[in-house]
Amino acid sequence: MAQRLQPARRAFIRQAGALAAAGASAPLWAATRRDVVVLTAYPDAVVSRFEAAFEKAWPRYRLRVVWRMPHDALPYLRQPGQGGVDVYWSASPRTYVQLKAEKALRKLPVGLAGLPGRVGGSVIDDPDGYFAASEVAGYGFAVNPAYLAREGLPVPADWTDLARPAFAGHLLVPDPVEVGFAPVLVDIPLQAYGWDKGWALWSAIVANARFVGRGGNFVSDEIDGGRSGVGLSIDFFVAAAIANGAPLDFVYPRQGGVNPAHVAVMAGSPNPAGAKAFVEFILSEGGQRILAHPDIRKLPVRPSVYAGLPSGYHNPFAVAEQGGYRYDNGRGRGRAAPVAAAFGQVFVQPRERLAGLWRRLRAADTATWSKAWPLLTAPPCAEAEVDDAAVQQAFFARRDDPAAEARARALELDWAARAQARYARAEALLGGA
Repeated sequence: MAQRLQPARRAFIRQAGALAAAGASAPLWAATRRDVVVLTAYPDAVVSRFEAAFEKAWPRYRLRVVWRMPHDALPYLRQPGQGGVDVYWSASPRTYVQLKAEKALRKLPVGLAGLPGRVGGSVIDDPDGYFAASEVAGYGFAVNPAYLAREGLPVPADWTDLARPAFAGHLLVPDPVEVGFAPVLVDIPLQAYGWDKGWALWSAIVANARFVGRGGNFVSDEIDGGRSGVGLSIDFFVAAAIANGAPLDFVYPRQGGVNPAHVAVMAGSPNPAGAKAFVEFILSEGGQRILAHPDIRKLPVRPSVYAGLPSGYHNPFAVAEQGGYRYDNGRGRGRAAPVAAAFGQVFVQPRERLAGLWRRLRAADTATWSKAWPLLTAPPCAEAEVDDAAVQQAFFARRDDPAAEARARALELDWAARAQARYARAEALLGGA
């Protein structure tokens, strides 16, 4: 399969070919350098800095990069000889799990001392040692400080701030049915505050918000464009916008979650010694410090690195030690699809109706409020339902299995019907239609 190269890399290869054709001789050390082939989805702005630093630290090796997005990585690595790849380095946890299941990885040949393998309640390393986190992305709030100042709004510090009536019309939420990272955003408050309180909090937040669909970077685009003041997102989208000059900030709530990127050595690595060197470098103090470069802005997985980073650089390990980051990503992974589907049925589809009900609720007298509030904030179902393995499997398999689709759809319709019935009762109490 042809390797897709970025323009600068193609130009380099053309120049190298021209020198060879002209009979130019390379130094002896260059002739003996061995390639380390790395498959990644990281952009050139990230890869080029690691490439330069790695080749300086390990001059006997030359990094050769193959770019593939996560959905293309598995087919590439399933080629005969695994496409000649030594190392897979990307942010796609499911791909690593699948590669491990297919026995396509070898156990990491490096020590992991100083790498805790978890952030709070989230495990980020493979417990069997086949892949390790190389950095984590954090979930939180993209904010436009100028917009908030103009509207007289404070910068939100935590989830409960977003439920304040003052934020009505100023908040953007990614639709978890359409945006890949958003199901975790939904589940973080459900785990942090408890099932009932979490859904109640979400109901008030959704009443203040509008939804954005496909394309996670749309959130930072909307906030940068001044169309909303706060948007729920994941930090690397916002970091990229900031690196390109967007006047944004990113707020990590105390109860957040992380999405790890990983590094692994392929079972068929043609250069296992070079692969080991690259993995060691990525996880080393020096490699981890590169993540804090202003053009990268990622969170290192080696806690000792944070002591040397700029003041105010977010340290999820320190927050976790103080009781933050309780999110259990293992539990969340299994129930992500049914949680997202329930959210879509009770909040996304009837958002306008729900927002109108909340406007009337906030203006209601105490007696009416006490009767209507439970109708707007009740969970769509029992927590045990989304934690049920059969329910999770139905949502996981629905695209390929008609029976699973029928089961998942029946659950969605039930959740929607229950919510609509509650909203109708609230309308009768609050007045209006």
